[in-house]
Amino acid sequence: MKTILATIAVLVFVATSWVSAQVVRGNPKEGQAVYEKNCLRCHGEKLDGNGPESRDLIVRPANLQSSIVRSKTDWELLVTISNGVLFSPMHGFRGKLTDQQMLDVLSYIRAVSPADIVS
Repeated sequence: MKTILATIAVLVFVATSWVSAQVVRGNPKEGQAVYEKNCLRCHGEKLDGNGPESRDLIVRPANLQSSIVRSKTDWELLVTISNGVLFSPMHGFRGKLTDQQMLDVLSYIRAVSPADIVS
């Protein structure tokens, strides 16, 4: 029994180490172009949720500069970009953007958002 548990522990450690080493970064410059085409209308030029179409929405777009959004993991943000947010105008981009484009947008958001902003 101890051998089985030890083997499982080693497999979990190796698997998680391998996964954490598989960091795929997007290209912020490419992400800016994708953002401007697909996100700017609602989230705005400053990523503050004050885009030109945001005034017409009942549910306001997220302020991507806020500490709440910045505290989310890359995985959480990618899920949001991919699947959207239920009961909000944030629709999912799965099938509209490639996985690489979503990573690029995420990299752009991370690059533009300052680390020390408080909201």
